[in-house]
Amino acid sequence: MRRALAWLVAAALWPSPAAAWGPTGHRITAALADRFLSPRARAAVLEILGNERLEEASTWADFMRSAPDPFWRVTASPWHYVTVPDGRRWRDQPAPPQGDAVTALARFAATLRDPGASLADRQLALRFAVHVIADLAQPLHVGRPGDRGGNDVKVRFFGRETNLHAVWDDGLIDHERLSCAEWADRLARRLTPEELRAWSDPDPEQWVDDAVALRAAVYPASSDLAWDYVFAQRRRLDEQLAKGGLRIAAWLNRLFDAR
Repeated sequence: MRRALAWLVAAALWPSPAAAWGPTGHRITAALADRFLSPRARAAVLEILGNERLEEASTWADFMRSAPDPFWRVTASPWHYVTVPDGRRWRDQPAPPQGDAVTALARFAATLRDPGASLADRQLALRFAVHVIADLAQPLHVGRPGDRGGNDVKVRFFGRETNLHAVWDDGLIDHERLSCAEWADRLARRLTPEELRAWSDPDPEQWVDDAVALRAAVYPASSDLAWDYVFAQRRRLDEQLAKGGLRIAAWLNRLFDAR
């Protein structure tokens, strides 16, 4: 009971409208993922989504958070993130009773494997899974307890008052002034064979461990962020976007190739 209460308190520390990556970030990861789908996974995505591309599907879960249905406002809200203290692993603590990104992905995988699931349920599961996998590549959506995934870390980004979470959701990406197609093309061209192998792990628990390990490096020494911070984080931003795309493909390939 005490552990469950602790998880509920941790969840309450997150703001309900928080999102990981803005629309451009999610479309970048989905566009990159599309390049690495296996033939079976590509056919399954086409069967479920029809003419809706992964880039379109990738932003749907955030859009639906504005729907009045309690499912979107309450039930599904915690499924966009996880909370893990520094130096800990997701698997070393009980899953929160309301669920999180890792447990949600297990739920979506079960739905997508179920031959009796309705098309509407499979569409929800696929769209949400593509979104959540990218969420877990945004370092501050594997949050440490106490600052709501960096939302409480107030900063100025090129003179504009904001917070660290928003800088990672949109600020760093929008600063580049590239389209999602340009981003995805650049990331794909720069991938090395070693990176492709290392970043195509389909295990969500490993993704969380990876984010916890690098999370401290995204917290700035100063609250005044400008070119120095952009320069320091540029490679990390590219890597996390690339990881998100490759993980989407790896997760879908494992799911549908096994089926």
